[in-house]
Amino acid sequence: MGFRDLTTILVIEDEEDIRKIVHIALENVGGFKVELCASAHEAIELLNGYTPDLIILDVMMPVMDGPSLLTEIRKTDHLNDIPVIFMTAKVQSHEIEAYTNMGVLGVITKPFDPVSLPQQIRDFWLSMETI
Repeated sequence: MGFRDLTTILVIEDEEDIRKIVHIALENVGGFKVELCASAHEAIELLNGYTPDLIILDVMMPVMDGPSLLTEIRKTDHLNDIPVIFMTAKVQSHEIEAYTNMGVLGVITKPFDPVSLPQQIRDFWLSMETI
């Protein structure tokens, strides 16, 4: 995969208020095109015909959590290389290390600053250039 510009982001988050804040921050402040899903099931359906540049994935969701969904996403050829950023309130160093070991691009902790969120995501994205 060659390095490309970041334009489309899929946000998978079960909490409606957080989805709204992330959507506003990324579209209005960041200028990204954002798709939203409220569950792993909804995301799996959308990803059958959609390939975003980046996925932001909530760690703790009902039915299927973020790490389990990431495992499912990685089983699909056209989705295998999509960078993923986890979003979580669990910020213990061993938890962040476990998430990083899963191959995610980064971890955003909740609560987050909506104004700086787009730049934080760009910084993670740009870090791929050196990988």
